[in-house]
Amino acid sequence: MIELRRNLVYYRDSRMARPRVGWRPRDNVGMSEATPDRTAPGHRQPVETGEQYLARLASSLGDRDPIAMQREAPQILADLIDGLPDEILSRRPAPGKWPVRAILAHMAEDELASSWRYRQMIEHSGATLMGFDQDEWARLGDYESWTPREGLEMFRLLREANLRMFARLTPEEWQSYGVHAERGRMTVAELARHMAGHDANHIQQVRRILEQGKQS
Repeated sequence: MIELRRNLVYYRDSRMARPRVGWRPRDNVGMSEATPDRTAPGHRQPVETGEQYLARLASSLGDRDPIAMQREAPQILADLIDGLPDEILSRRPAPGKWPVRAILAHMAEDELASSWRYRQMIEHSGATLMGFDQDEWARLGDYESWTPREGLEMFRLLREANLRMFARLTPEEWQSYGVHAERGRMTVAELARHMAGHDANHIQQVRRILEQGKQS
Protein backbone atom coordinates (compact mmCIF):
# COMPACT_ATOMS: atom_id res chain seq x y z
CA MET A 1 0.00 0.00 0.00
CA ILE A 2 2.90 2.37 0.72
CA GLU A 3 4.31 1.68 -2.75
CA LEU A 4 0.86 2.19 -4.27
CA ARG A 5 0.51 5.62 -2.66
CA ARG A 6 4.06 6.54 -3.68
CA ASN A 7 3.20 5.84 -7.31
CA LEU A 8 0.02 7.90 -7.14
CA VAL A 9 1.64 10.87 -5.39
CA TYR A 10 3.66 11.42 -8.54
CA TYR A 11 0.38 12.22 -10.30
CA ARG A 12 -1.15 14.40 -7.57
CA ASP A 13 -0.79 17.52 -9.70
CA SER A 14 -1.48 15.67 -12.93
CA ARG A 15 -3.30 17.42 -15.72
CA MET A 16 -5.43 14.26 -16.01
CA ALA A 17 -4.88 14.30 -19.78
CA ARG A 18 -5.30 17.38 -21.91
CA PRO A 19 -8.58 17.30 -23.85
CA ARG A 20 -8.80 18.42 -27.42
CA VAL A 21 -9.79 22.06 -27.91
CA GLY A 22 -13.56 22.39 -28.00
CA TRP A 23 -14.12 18.90 -26.60
CA ARG A 24 -17.28 18.39 -24.54
CA PRO A 25 -17.66 15.51 -22.04
CA ARG A 26 -19.71 12.58 -23.38
CA ASP A 27 -18.81 9.50 -21.42
CA ASN A 28 -19.10 10.84 -17.91
CA VAL A 29 -21.99 12.91 -16.68
CA GLY A 30 -20.41 16.30 -17.19
CA MET A 31 -22.39 19.21 -18.50
CA SER A 32 -25.98 19.48 -17.32
CA GLU A 33 -26.28 16.12 -15.52
CA ALA A 34 -23.42 16.88 -13.17
CA THR A 35 -23.73 20.67 -12.96
CA PRO A 36 -25.69 22.06 -9.99
CA ASP A 37 -29.11 23.47 -10.89
CA ARG A 38 -28.41 27.17 -10.52
CA THR A 39 -31.13 28.35 -12.89
CA ALA A 40 -34.88 28.34 -12.64
CA PRO A 41 -36.81 25.44 -14.18
CA GLY A 42 -37.08 25.78 -17.93
CA HIS A 43 -33.92 27.84 -18.26
CA ARG A 44 -31.04 26.28 -20.16
CA GLN A 45 -27.81 26.04 -18.20
CA PRO A 46 -24.47 27.02 -19.75
CA VAL A 47 -22.77 24.02 -21.33
CA GLU A 48 -19.66 22.91 -19.46
CA THR A 49 -16.59 22.46 -21.64
CA GLY A 50 -14.35 19.41 -21.47
CA GLU A 51 -11.58 21.49 -19.93
CA GLN A 52 -13.93 22.82 -17.22
CA TYR A 53 -15.26 19.34 -16.50
CA LEU A 54 -11.82 17.80 -16.02
CA ALA A 55 -10.66 20.75 -13.90
CA ARG A 56 -13.74 20.41 -11.68
CA LEU A 57 -13.17 16.69 -11.16
CA ALA A 58 -9.46 17.26 -10.40
CA SER A 59 -10.27 20.00 -7.87
CA SER A 60 -12.66 17.69 -6.01
CA LEU A 61 -9.72 15.45 -5.02
CA GLY A 62 -7.43 18.02 -3.44
CA ASP A 63 -4.69 16.18 -1.54
CA ARG A 64 -6.82 13.13 -0.78
CA ASP A 65 -5.67 9.63 -1.69
CA PRO A 66 -7.64 8.66 -4.83
CA ILE A 67 -7.43 4.95 -4.04
CA ALA A 68 -8.87 5.51 -0.57
CA MET A 69 -11.62 7.60 -2.15
CA GLN A 70 -12.40 4.83 -4.62
CA ARG A 71 -12.52 2.28 -1.80
CA GLU A 72 -14.93 4.42 0.26
CA ALA A 73 -17.33 5.41 -2.53
CA PRO A 74 -19.59 2.30 -2.61
CA GLN A 75 -20.23 2.48 1.14
CA ILE A 76 -20.91 6.23 1.01
CA LEU A 77 -23.52 5.63 -1.67
CA ALA A 78 -24.98 2.70 0.25
CA ASP A 79 -25.38 4.90 3.32
CA LEU A 80 -27.02 7.66 1.27
CA ILE A 81 -29.74 5.41 -0.14
CA ASP A 82 -30.17 3.17 2.90
CA GLY A 83 -33.83 2.82 3.85
CA LEU A 84 -35.10 5.01 1.02
CA PRO A 85 -37.91 3.57 -1.12
CA ASP A 86 -37.36 3.01 -4.84
CA GLU A 87 -40.02 5.64 -5.52
CA ILE A 88 -37.77 8.39 -4.14
CA LEU A 89 -34.66 7.03 -5.85
CA SER A 90 -36.54 6.87 -9.17
CA ARG A 91 -37.79 10.46 -9.02
CA ARG A 92 -36.23 12.79 -11.58
CA PRO A 93 -35.00 16.08 -10.06
CA ALA A 94 -36.12 17.89 -13.23
CA PRO A 95 -37.30 16.93 -16.73
CA GLY A 96 -34.50 15.26 -18.63
CA LYS A 97 -32.36 14.80 -15.51
CA TRP A 98 -31.30 11.39 -14.28
CA PRO A 99 -32.80 10.06 -11.04
CA VAL A 100 -30.56 8.46 -8.42
CA ARG A 101 -31.23 4.95 -9.76
CA ALA A 102 -29.90 5.96 -13.22
CA ILE A 103 -26.85 7.64 -11.70
CA LEU A 104 -25.98 4.41 -9.88
CA ALA A 105 -26.42 2.39 -13.08
CA HIS A 106 -24.22 4.90 -14.92
CA MET A 107 -21.51 4.63 -12.27
CA ALA A 108 -21.58 0.84 -12.55
CA GLU A 109 -21.23 0.89 -16.34
CA ASP A 110 -18.59 3.61 -16.24
CA GLU A 111 -16.60 1.40 -13.86
CA LEU A 112 -17.06 -1.40 -16.40
CA ALA A 113 -15.61 0.81 -19.14
CA SER A 114 -12.73 1.88 -16.89
CA SER A 115 -11.98 -1.76 -16.05
CA TRP A 116 -11.38 -2.41 -19.74
CA ARG A 117 -9.38 0.79 -20.18
CA TYR A 118 -7.03 0.05 -17.27
CA ARG A 119 -6.29 -3.39 -18.61
CA GLN A 120 -5.89 -2.27 -22.20
CA MET A 121 -3.35 0.37 -21.14
CA ILE A 122 -1.39 -2.13 -19.07
CA GLU A 123 -1.41 -4.87 -21.70
CA HIS A 124 -0.93 -2.55 -24.70
CA SER A 125 0.62 0.73 -23.53
CA GLY A 126 -0.28 3.44 -26.03
CA ALA A 127 -3.59 1.80 -26.96
CA THR A 128 -6.38 3.93 -28.41
CA LEU A 129 -9.27 4.36 -25.97
CA MET A 130 -12.62 5.17 -27.51
CA GLY A 131 -15.16 7.35 -25.75
CA PHE A 132 -18.80 6.41 -25.36
CA ASP A 133 -22.14 8.16 -25.42
CA GLN A 134 -23.61 7.96 -21.91
CA ASP A 135 -27.16 8.51 -23.14
CA GLU A 136 -26.85 5.69 -25.66
CA TRP A 137 -25.47 3.40 -22.94
CA ALA A 138 -28.41 4.38 -20.73
CA ARG A 139 -30.79 3.45 -23.55
CA LEU A 140 -29.02 0.18 -24.34
CA GLY A 141 -28.72 -0.72 -20.67
CA ASP A 142 -32.33 0.27 -19.96
CA TYR A 143 -31.37 2.12 -16.78
CA GLU A 144 -35.05 2.66 -16.00
CA SER A 145 -35.39 -1.09 -15.37
CA TRP A 146 -32.52 -1.24 -12.83
CA THR A 147 -33.26 -1.11 -9.15
CA PRO A 148 -30.96 1.24 -7.19
CA ARG A 149 -29.55 -1.73 -5.28
CA GLU A 150 -28.68 -3.57 -8.50
CA GLY A 151 -26.72 -0.59 -9.78
CA LEU A 152 -24.90 -0.13 -6.50
CA GLU A 153 -24.03 -3.82 -6.21
CA MET A 154 -22.64 -3.97 -9.74
CA PHE A 155 -20.60 -0.83 -9.06
CA ARG A 156 -19.28 -2.32 -5.80
CA LEU A 157 -18.20 -5.61 -7.36
CA LEU A 158 -16.45 -3.98 -10.33
CA ARG A 159 -14.73 -1.50 -8.04
CA GLU A 160 -13.46 -4.29 -5.76
CA ALA A 161 -11.99 -6.09 -8.77
CA ASN A 162 -10.14 -2.94 -9.82
CA LEU A 163 -8.87 -2.26 -6.30
CA ARG A 164 -7.42 -5.79 -6.17
CA MET A 165 -5.68 -5.10 -9.46
CA PHE A 166 -4.29 -1.75 -8.25
CA ALA A 167 -2.66 -3.45 -5.27
CA ARG A 168 -0.59 -5.62 -7.64
CA LEU A 169 0.59 -3.01 -10.14
CA THR A 170 4.25 -2.17 -10.56
CA PRO A 171 5.48 1.44 -10.93
CA GLU A 172 5.90 0.79 -14.65
CA GLU A 173 2.33 -0.46 -14.97
CA TRP A 174 0.98 2.64 -13.23
CA GLN A 175 2.71 4.67 -15.94
CA SER A 176 1.27 2.63 -18.82
CA TYR A 177 -0.96 4.85 -20.88
CA GLY A 178 -3.66 5.05 -23.50
CA VAL A 179 -4.70 7.75 -25.92
CA HIS A 180 -8.33 8.68 -25.34
CA ALA A 181 -10.14 9.67 -28.53
CA GLU A 182 -11.47 12.82 -26.85
CA ARG A 183 -9.28 13.51 -23.82
CA GLY A 184 -5.88 12.60 -25.21
CA ARG A 185 -3.01 10.80 -23.46
CA MET A 186 -3.63 9.46 -19.95
CA THR A 187 -1.89 6.93 -17.73
CA VAL A 188 -3.38 4.26 -15.51
CA ALA A 189 -2.66 6.47 -12.48
CA GLU A 190 -4.35 9.46 -14.12
CA LEU A 191 -7.43 7.42 -14.94
CA ALA A 192 -7.56 6.17 -11.32
CA ARG A 193 -7.49 9.78 -10.11
CA HIS A 194 -10.11 10.74 -12.67
CA MET A 195 -12.45 7.99 -11.50
CA ALA A 196 -12.05 9.09 -7.86
CA GLY A 197 -13.12 12.56 -8.97
CA HIS A 198 -15.98 11.05 -10.96
CA ASP A 199 -17.16 9.28 -7.79
CA ALA A 200 -16.99 12.50 -5.77
CA ASN A 201 -18.93 14.34 -8.47
CA HIS A 202 -21.79 11.84 -8.46
CA ILE A 203 -21.87 11.45 -4.69
CA GLN A 204 -22.37 15.20 -4.48
CA GLN A 205 -25.05 14.95 -7.15
CA VAL A 206 -26.91 12.18 -5.29
CA ARG A 207 -26.77 14.18 -2.05
CA ARG A 208 -28.18 17.23 -3.82
CA ILE A 209 -31.03 15.30 -5.44
CA LEU A 210 -32.01 13.66 -2.14
CA GLU A 211 -31.88 17.00 -0.34
CA GLN A 212 -34.08 18.57 -3.01
CA GLY A 213 -36.52 15.70 -2.54
CA LYS A 214 -36.79 16.47 1.19
CA GLN A 215 -37.60 20.09 0.46
CA SER A 216 -40.25 19.40 -2.19
